Amino acid sequence: MQANNEQPKARPNAVPAAVLERIKVAVGPKGYTMDPDEIAPHCQSWRDNWHGWVPMVVKPANVDEVAAVIAICAETGTPIVPQGGNTGLTGGSQPHDTGVEIIISTSRMNKVRAIDTINNTMTVEAGCILAELQQQASDADRLFPLSLAAEGSCQIGGNLSTNAGGTQVLRYGNARNMVLGLEVVLPDGRIWDGLRGLRKDNTGYDLKQLFIGAEGTLGMITAAVLKLFPKPTEIQTALVAVPDPTAALALLSRATEAVGEQVTAFELIQRRAI
Repeated sequence: MQANNEQPKARPNAVPAAVLERIKVAVGPKGYTMDPDEIAPHCQSWRDNWHGWVPMVVKPANVDEVAAVIAICAETGTPIVPQGGNTGLTGGSQPHDTGVEIIISTSRMNKVRAIDTINNTMTVEAGCILAELQQQASDADRLFPLSLAAEGSCQIGGNLSTNAGGTQVLRYGNARNMVLGLEVVLPDGRIWDGLRGLRKDNTGYDLKQLFIGAEGTLGMITAAVLKLFPKPTEIQTALVAVPDPTAALALLSRATEAVGEQVTAFELIQRRAI
């Protein structure tokens, strides 16, 4: 990976042609691209300060295709880079510039499989855009509270893989606190089906939590059962001037003592940022 503002001068392809052909068969003609112009946006960071290169971006349509591709890569020793909306700012979803990897994008896996307003859950595929999930929850008179600046383009699979925080952590917690179940493709291509909406589960290890925040190193998240919440009937926002961060923390403590978990967000903004 190059930490500069220039694309790699050469575009190497170190993945054997036979491997690429097997992947093509696994996903079909709509499931991959080898067009340099289409590949380029997947290989650079949002800040345009990290650049890599891959000979192929794979876009599976379902979990079985993801499993087939990962099984091929595991068998042939081909490294993969799982990628969602590619909105991260630290280079975590960009490949190296060696051409030995392929990117597996979840962009075509964008279906909401089910909304359960009795159990207050939403079962979604990893490529769903966060803002669209928020809207579908709202249409069902529910709230999905994960919210962050990139919500118009980030994907839920990436949010979970990075254990995203967002603006409402105080009340609802990080992304891992909003997940009841996962579907994951393991590094050898096996599918782990943990898509359960159980709210009380004392059966042993909570395996889904291993994958949340692991950034794809233990498995690739392909679907999730998310918690929904009642819609707030009223929201009050206040702008308060404080002399320093210590006073801000004191204010947060006082607000929490007064209204408890109803404090949803609390942001400290410097004067020059206003």
